Amino acid sequence: MSKEITAAQTAQYQKALTADPTAKVIERAVSHQGILATAADYASDADMSPVFSIELDTGKVANQKQSGRCWMFAALNTMRHHLADLFKLHDFELSQNYTNFWDKFEKANYFYENVLATADQPTSSRKVAFLMATPQQDGGQWDMLCAIIEKYGIVPKSVMPETYNSSKSNELNKTLNLKLRKDAVTLRKLVADSASDADIAAAKDKMLTEDYRLLALALGEPVTKFDFEYRDDNKDYHIDKGLTPKSFFDKYVGWDLSDYVSIINAPTADKPYNHTYTVELLGNVVGGRAVKHLNVSMKDFKTFAIKQLQAGQSVWFGCDVGQASDRQKGIMDPNYYHQDDLFNIDFSMSKAENLDYGESLMTHAMVLTGVDLVDGQPTKWKVENSWGDKVGTKGYFVMSDAWMDKYCYQVVVNKEFLPDDLRKVQETEEPTVLAPWDPMGALA
Repeated sequence: MSKEITAAQTAQYQKALTADPTAKVIERAVSHQGILATAADYASDADMSPVFSIELDTGKVANQKQSGRCWMFAALNTMRHHLADLFKLHDFELSQNYTNFWDKFEKANYFYENVLATADQPTSSRKVAFLMATPQQDGGQWDMLCAIIEKYGIVPKSVMPETYNSSKSNELNKTLNLKLRKDAVTLRKLVADSASDADIAAAKDKMLTEDYRLLALALGEPVTKFDFEYRDDNKDYHIDKGLTPKSFFDKYVGWDLSDYVSIINAPTADKPYNHTYTVELLGNVVGGRAVKHLNVSMKDFKTFAIKQLQAGQSVWFGCDVGQASDRQKGIMDPNYYHQDDLFNIDFSMSKAENLDYGESLMTHAMVLTGVDLVDGQPTKWKVENSWGDKVGTKGYFVMSDAWMDKYCYQVVVNKEFLPDDLRKVQETEEPTVLAPWDPMGALA
């Protein structure tokens, strides 16, 4: 039975506040400078000094600007770091716009296929409502970028540079999502009217023709063949003629992307450790690489990342960057803000509770480029962000190990760093399928 708040209760609450001698002082501080500034503990500034026992030289940071392509920037940056070391190109960038084009085009087709697969369900069903809420967006996950690269390759940024719509993506996303929802109306009506497979395929082909045109006009049309001309760090001139995006990837990156696997830490009751998981309706390339996560303890999670850093290779990771972080200073530390002390309220929740109750999930992807080990244990991590060089230390952040424990959810590592038993699980186990709205399906 519902119970209203009574006048007697309100009077009691007011009396309790009045009896607190610190209340007015705190009110003045919070009302003038905000909650976070008042709750900040600047001792973290000293603790989070940007000095690390293991540190990779990865050059200047990139800038995703007003777009949600952090996952793409972070993944291409890990490849850029490798390329830079091999070919002495430390201020070089790969084209985020090229992969962005193909990701959006493939997401359109992925959306159409999911619309057709759920066409027998009412629009009020949770799955259909989930699809229509965001037909496509800038975000993604590591496996989704691998699916794009395995099909389309990559190119240098000089070959397909940024445009207004790649760097400031809101207008393009709204326009494309409007079209995709309109196309969903058409496809669902065709199914309802018992249209033939041929008629549905023809309608979808017309839609994709329009999608390609829309994206090409907004982002530029992707190149199919190009010359790669550059000067290396020693100012020596090079030109490589007649490359394709796939031959460029094979020659200048050369990774077997199947060697790189997604490791997550999700300590919720529905996801036992040392097993694999995938997410329904999550992906971009139909018939391409599927999202697959191996869930492990936080100890294993960090061990694998450290091994890869020790081997001289940076690490893609996903986290909830908005939690307990100072964007301008580039500090990520759960002890940086003390709202509990400020308000005399216990705000504490476990990592599992944060996930189960919607307080936290993966919102951003960055790159681990260093770690500080004391007696073999990590104390803080160096993070390469993609927000330009005006934040943090020339774009680099410092993350405390305690912050990683609480707010990091995913790393991507070469499976050579996994023990044999977990490697076998990752390679052979059929993953448990999670619901589309599971927090492990969040897009960075």
